[in-house]
Amino acid sequence: MNPLEQLRARLGEIESEMRGIDKAAGDKPFTDEQQAEFDELDEARKLVLADIEAREKRESRIREIAERGSSEPADGNRGAPAFVRKDDPFAEDVRILEEGKAHSRARRVLDDKEHNSHLRDDQKVHLEKVLRTRNGDLDGDLVARLLLATQNPHYRSAFQKVAASATPAFTAEESRAIEQVRLIKRAMSIGVDSAGGFAVPVLIDPTIIMTAQGSPNDILRLARVETITNDTWRGLSSAGVSWSFKTEAAAATDDSPSVAQPEVPTRRADGFIPFSIEVGMDWPGFAEQMSMLLAEGYDELLAEKLTTGTSGSNEPNGLISSLAAVSAVKREVASAGVIAASDVYATWDALPQRFRRAQNCAWMSSTDVQNSIRQLGTVDPNFTVNITQEAIPRLFGREYPMNDFMANDPAGTGTQPLLVVGDFRGYVVAQRAGMTVEFIPMLFDVTNNRPTGQRGWFAWARVGGGVVNQAGFRLLTNRSA
Repeated sequence: MNPLEQLRARLGEIESEMRGIDKAAGDKPFTDEQQAEFDELDEARKLVLADIEAREKRESRIREIAERGSSEPADGNRGAPAFVRKDDPFAEDVRILEEGKAHSRARRVLDDKEHNSHLRDDQKVHLEKVLRTRNGDLDGDLVARLLLATQNPHYRSAFQKVAASATPAFTAEESRAIEQVRLIKRAMSIGVDSAGGFAVPVLIDPTIIMTAQGSPNDILRLARVETITNDTWRGLSSAGVSWSFKTEAAAATDDSPSVAQPEVPTRRADGFIPFSIEVGMDWPGFAEQMSMLLAEGYDELLAEKLTTGTSGSNEPNGLISSLAAVSAVKREVASAGVIAASDVYATWDALPQRFRRAQNCAWMSSTDVQNSIRQLGTVDPNFTVNITQEAIPRLFGREYPMNDFMANDPAGTGTQPLLVVGDFRGYVVAQRAGMTVEFIPMLFDVTNNRPTGQRGWFAWARVGGGVVNQAGFRLLTNRSA
């Protein structure tokens, strides 16, 4: 599929998603989330249409040039070849590019099969969104410049050498590309503040291309995930404007909402990634393997810490641990050590209606707790005892994923958080753009100190998590007495 066909296919996908939102709303007005998503898709549609128009004009000009080149020149020099100079998106220093030019060149790199063959469609869409976002937390122009710098063929080849050799020999072009990336990181404050290491090329960097669709981590999939280019995500939260009826000519009351500015600071996450010396060195294969290796352990760490991370420590504030500290959102089971149908009904009933209606409203518990709820079907026909299914897919019409970092079914008294329900958009995951790696040349067996034939990468990134709307959740806990 050529670039123009790819753009037209992307246009079809965007328009299909817009029609899906409209169909889901039916005759009702869009919800705030639907409207925001529809507007975002509409902006993306305009950008793609502009790209299609530019691509069509470009191809039309190329055809004209080719036709003129294939015809006999007036001076009689038959068959004189026509040369078309390809515009190189990496030709200029990205630090001095005009803002619009940096964005357009980054988009061209993203659309190039040489660079994007390992990316899923949802990752491309997510990165397009990042590139066009400009707000107090995310500057898409900075990400565009980092993308151009790290996807430069000279930096890519240097990065491959660094990833596979303890003493790489760089060409002059590779050395210049490395220095440019380092200066961009320093100037733009992207990545971890500490010196050393090599910036992971953007198109294999999980802090930038990781998306909800591609993650088995259900909290990450359901929560509000923000890519940022600073240390702390800062948002706005409000309970909403209070409306009231008045008699004719009566003075309006002050119904202004109380607006808060929640903050989610990022914390350093690091990991050690062993790999065999047979790792592929051609770029498409290398990129795919590198992206997978970097993301697997990082995603698993997030699955745990976004659930149980301790407030006040060098970890994201976990969803469950944060809610467990808020008395207003907790409900205890009626009998210690026992989950009854009435407990589930009461938890659902305690959640305010506007959050029950939310698109990202969902339940979550450990497998063990879900198994107990599944067996409530023996006494209450509204529940299920069907064990031919892997799990209970939905409860009260809402998704019910399992999270085994949550507590198991208790035996006796305690305060364990057992079951959560709510609008998961009230939990924010902030990922600072930019992961860094350092190469470890050889791993040794811990028992005999002999080489294992493996190498390793030490990788680090910044990520944070925090509940920004406690009222949007309810947490069922065990009873302490």
